Amino acid sequence: MSLRKEEIAATIEYPSSDGEHKAETDIHRKLMNRLIDTLEQFFHAESDVYVSGNLLIYYVEGDTGKRVAPDVFVVRGVGKHDRRVYKLWEEGRAPDVVIELSSRQTWGDDLQKKWRLYEQLEVKEYYIFDPEYDYLPSSLLAYKLRDGQYEQIEVENGRVKSEELGLEIVDTDETLRLYDPRSGAFLPTADEETDARIKAEEALRQSEEEVARLNEELEKLRHKGSN
Repeated sequence: MSLRKEEIAATIEYPSSDGEHKAETDIHRKLMNRLIDTLEQFFHAESDVYVSGNLLIYYVEGDTGKRVAPDVFVVRGVGKHDRRVYKLWEEGRAPDVVIELSSRQTWGDDLQKKWRLYEQLEVKEYYIFDPEYDYLPSSLLAYKLRDGQYEQIEVENGRVKSEELGLEIVDTDETLRLYDPRSGAFLPTADEETDARIKAEEALRQSEEEVARLNEELEKLRHKGSN
């Protein structure tokens, strides 16, 4: 690239919003945020795993029209610092996993346009989920890259194993959850973690109160015995 081309490339602005990419409904928004938060917590100790979603990925340098904003995506081998946008040529890695939450407006693109794009970008695993159980031929679809092409993976009893995440992606017939086969449990959501913490704090408080009561009773008995 000549110096002139380098100077031009340096002046190109890559917007963080195109005015189009946003969660379609409250169901989509809440599920998208829940999945992102859950995956961020799961990978919090791994400094080279980046989790994001609804963030514009630019995949051709100099062409601001070549962009896509997956609902949820995970990239291994890059830093987990916050980004305004994700520039593929700077990061050097495409997402390893993409999850799209289909809607009335997006399901066609999810099955065709985005399917082809993610295959070309060599996204290793691509999952499409229909939170409204209304638009896809099956509520959860799974694809894995094999020799540069997507191969559909069978979803058995609503479950499919993600090799890249080390988790099972599960359609519960109500929503999409992430299951850790090592712990034998679903990854807790932020609300579930909050509830568990509140219950633990309440149990601790009750335990401390019971210990204080027993100590008080013991002190009374000692005092009575001394008399």
